[in-house]
Amino acid sequence: MAAELVEAKNMVMSFRVSDLQMLLGFVGRSKSGLKHELVTRALQLVQFDCSPELFKKIKEIYETRYAKISEPGQPPQQQPLPPPPPQHRPPSETLSIHSSYDRNSAVTRTGLSTTPNIDYPSLYGKYLNGLGRLPVKPVKPEVRLVKLPFYTILDELLKPTELVPQNNEKLQESPCVFALTPRQVELIRNSRELQPGVRSVQVVLRICYTDTSCPQEDQYPPNIAVKVNHSYCSVPGYYPSNKPGVEPKRPCRPINLTHLMYLSSATNRITIIWGNYGKSYSVGLFLVRQTTSSELLQRLKTIGIKHPELCKALVKEKLRLDPESEIATTGVRVSLICPLVKMRLSVPCRAETCAHLQCFDAVFYLQMNEKKPTWMCPVCDKPATYDQLMIDGLLSKILKECEDADEIEYLVDGSWRPIKAEKERSYSPQCPILVVGGSTGGTSDVNGAPPPAPSVENGKIPADVVDLTLDSSSSEEEEEEEEEDDNGGGPKRKVPRLYKNGLASAC
Repeated sequence: MAAELVEAKNMVMSFRVSDLQMLLGFVGRSKSGLKHELVTRALQLVQFDCSPELFKKIKEIYETRYAKISEPGQPPQQQPLPPPPPQHRPPSETLSIHSSYDRNSAVTRTGLSTTPNIDYPSLYGKYLNGLGRLPVKPVKPEVRLVKLPFYTILDELLKPTELVPQNNEKLQESPCVFALTPRQVELIRNSRELQPGVRSVQVVLRICYTDTSCPQEDQYPPNIAVKVNHSYCSVPGYYPSNKPGVEPKRPCRPINLTHLMYLSSATNRITIIWGNYGKSYSVGLFLVRQTTSSELLQRLKTIGIKHPELCKALVKEKLRLDPESEIATTGVRVSLICPLVKMRLSVPCRAETCAHLQCFDAVFYLQMNEKKPTWMCPVCDKPATYDQLMIDGLLSKILKECEDADEIEYLVDGSWRPIKAEKERSYSPQCPILVVGGSTGGTSDVNGAPPPAPSVENGKIPADVVDLTLDSSSSEEEEEEEEEDDNGGGPKRKVPRLYKNGLASAC
């Protein structure tokens, strides 16, 4: 068995990239990555899971590859093994996007069959006699992407790999070739449809800055275009801004490639067209399961409810007397109206990192982030991610008990009281009223004596009307009187004029 193991490792070390992909695809492992990664992956299979079927497949691939250079009459398996490839240099700091094929694999390799006495196991023993003795390479930090609540990663088809320009042109193209395994194809085909033509299990492309200091959010490079096989894939456009002087923003989110891919064993070719303007970007391919806002809400209701007693203790802590404060807080008001939609709360929630007691509605918050993910608290405008959300059990209980108020007040002892809106009081204007009699046209005297009773006609009391406007005839008469006064040489006192139907001038 040990001899077969060494022989299998020798064969694997002589494989090209296409041979390694064929071997890894046979056992359902990932076929993407650099050649030294494929070799390491294949050696792990030989070391820890070398079944008779796997060993037979390795011999079959090896015989197919080197049958042409075997001597006449000599069985292919008896031919001396070609030497393993030389030690791979560590990848440089900047690598182009590596597809699952190696362009250099087309170069003809020269076998060392003229030196049959060479002892390959002893020469390359550090590679063949156990993976633990592989040379230690410096560990380079990998680019990590932030976790998206609406996407659950099932498989990593291509880990985040840096986009590196191949020339001095501003517009660059980076290809990637890979094939889905039968299990992955089955997952996609059997998944439910979120909407016509869009399935819940998807192959998505994510792009971010090449920064290893912390998990990165999705960020598109300039002039991005994605081509899958022979068709271009739609990329989210820009959102117009309502604020003057603010440039429109582009919602950077995973790009769904599933509808343009071959759902079979055929290879898929993805070409990323991007603008090279100095910043470094990395791309990754993932098999994900997309969830909806209703599913996230149900999950939050299952595991994210905070007990009412814990919420009550939080209220007491908020209202606890601070010895350094000169003002004692006796209560804090909390609105039962959602600040997002101005409607009564149904599922009150907030982030555990928020310092306020005010809640917003989880239903509308999740729906809003499903359309345009920002994950910002509408109360304090600070990050409120899905993992930080919790449902306020105390306020949920209050909403059921208090149905006739839109606001409550928490007290120091943790209790609460409803605050009902006060009705606005209507006040009559405090100004003198001129009352004109319907029949005589007289007014009330200075002492406030009531005017004479109005006459009754047909059983109805006629309404008294005060004319506060001046018509053109009255203004003309006044002008004539003023002219007469000017000619006469003395001012003339104005006398209120009486008009028909009991109307009097307010001048």
